[in-house]
Amino acid sequence: MSNQACLAGIISASLLVACTHSATTAPTTATGFVDSFPQQGSRLPYTVLRDDLIDAKTSLPLEIRNGGFGSAMTGNPNQANQFYALTDRGPNANYSGDYGKGKSFPTASYTPRIGLFEVAENGEISLLKTILLKRPDGSLISGLPNSSALGGTGETPYHANGKPVLVNDNRPYDAQRNPIKLDDFGLDGEGLAALRDGTFWVSDEYGPHLVHFDANGVELERMNAFQNDKRATYHLPAVFQHRRANRGMEGLAITPDQGTLVGIMQSTMKNPDKAAQKGDLTRIVSIALANGKTEQYLYRQQKKQNSNSELAALTSHDFLVIERDGGFLLGGPKGASKANPKVQKQVYRIDLHSGTPLSQVPLSASVTRDPSLGLLIDGLTLEQYSVKYGWDGLAKHGIKPVTKTLVVDMVQAVAYPHDKMEGLWVIDQQHLGVLNDDDFATWSTKGKLEQKHLDANTVDHNHLYIIKADLFGVK
Repeated sequence: MSNQACLAGIISASLLVACTHSATTAPTTATGFVDSFPQQGSRLPYTVLRDDLIDAKTSLPLEIRNGGFGSAMTGNPNQANQFYALTDRGPNANYSGDYGKGKSFPTASYTPRIGLFEVAENGEISLLKTILLKRPDGSLISGLPNSSALGGTGETPYHANGKPVLVNDNRPYDAQRNPIKLDDFGLDGEGLAALRDGTFWVSDEYGPHLVHFDANGVELERMNAFQNDKRATYHLPAVFQHRRANRGMEGLAITPDQGTLVGIMQSTMKNPDKAAQKGDLTRIVSIALANGKTEQYLYRQQKKQNSNSELAALTSHDFLVIERDGGFLLGGPKGASKANPKVQKQVYRIDLHSGTPLSQVPLSASVTRDPSLGLLIDGLTLEQYSVKYGWDGLAKHGIKPVTKTLVVDMVQAVAYPHDKMEGLWVIDQQHLGVLNDDDFATWSTKGKLEQKHLDANTVDHNHLYIIKADLFGVK
């Protein structure tokens, strides 16, 4: 069957067939908006951040939209028809300039934020409140990179005109008096947990850092893997310093008792080098909020270098995980010739109890523990060992990943047209909200900004889908 015929079949099937998984009594009954919600989803509202830049592909003006509320999503624990959504560091593109490789930030002063949204009975979505993220002193943070001591990977921030972002942009660059502007409070937020007391935990891709914010967005405390960061209440295992650039702690959830944070890394870590990051092993970490005690587990991806883009709690040990690739069903910015009916946009249910807690792996002459690299087998990190010997090799040492069960295939369910699938909202036991990241409606090719298109006529946009499925595995 040709790609075109297969693609047409997927789109037709998604329009006609609803999921038929069984469900049990929901922990929270969500009525009205779930039953009447459009099967093909509903758009989130947006404003325009900038419209004065020129699209490098079309030579027409492009819109940078705000938008961007798709890096993470979670339900409002106190209101059934509301959800929170998180932005990342702001619109950006890969760029190399006079001061080295980095990122172009067309709105360099952008403040990462949390939006509170409400879904009406007819499926329309409204933005009720925006919470700007702030330092402990109440000043606004930015999305600019951290210094190298806190996980920065040497990304130089540039303005859209190619000039570096400086501490004072009105003065010339001076390495001592007016250096490149970095922000050790800056976040590239990717994970979001909303607590019943109105506070939030956010995980990011820079450290990764896990930051606790109050209801007004002011930092209360933080955790990371950097022992010298005196701001941190607790620390993650040092191995998390070896995250792959732009693939940090992409998913974050809190257990139903509000006592434990659980985070998942987007992809295989650079532990200890780039060769090791080309695998299918990703790490999960749990952190007890009462005392900072951590535990690690492993997750096996369907394909090497896939992305785990979200985590949502079902029970104290069962979670939903997004696993996706980076392709577009309809071709995206590269056009219809790149349409791919085999893109992967899936949600799995995992059980932490089924995986090996890494702290409990017995040490031996061949299995040792390094303070920076974590468990080693014959001198290799788990990332290296799995690349060389596979999961069967790990199993011989008593190490197995968490089990996973496919819950939703978004391509089959709704002909999901977006590349990024990064938000999950457990509405009840049989309804799941799914949100895409639209990247502020921007794309880049060779460092040049373009409008981000799903097909020739459709600009990408934040879009909420509600899927009926057996989330908890109730038969």
